[in-house]
Amino acid sequence: MSIEIGDKAPDFTLPTDGNGKISLSKLRGQKVVLYFYPKDDTSGCTAEACGFRDALPKFGKIEAAVIGISRDSVAAHDKFKRKHDLTFTLASDEAGEVCERYGVWVQKSMYGRKYMGIERATFLVDEKGMVRGVWRKVKVPGHVEAVLAAAKAL
Repeated sequence: MSIEIGDKAPDFTLPTDGNGKISLSKLRGQKVVLYFYPKDDTSGCTAEACGFRDALPKFGKIEAAVIGISRDSVAAHDKFKRKHDLTFTLASDEAGEVCERYGVWVQKSMYGRKYMGIERATFLVDEKGMVRGVWRKVKVPGHVEAVLAAAKAL
């Protein structure tokens, strides 16, 4: 499945860091940045998370929530947040169902070995739950700024 601009964002309810729970439908009325990343505390994922952390005040000014989603456990998310002082929600999709619905669970290749993993991707969802921005195969440098600019333009 592939989510495109103009699609209704698939709803979900996932456990979060701090033993919380988050549902996309409960965030209606505000913009939502959903970013999918492969693994807590790896170099690219840490750089991306710290980029969103540093820009969080700017996202707050335009009433946009930032949610990071990976297949890591809630305990791993808690540790990752503490280590890097992350101040936004990290949701745990251990079963991979949300990753599947958003089309980010893909075949990857490293050193000729094929395996399944999360493609780094970001979805910008408007106040009505519609997808207004899609970034796939994200390269971290400049990405947070691009998402922020798109969110401001909504």
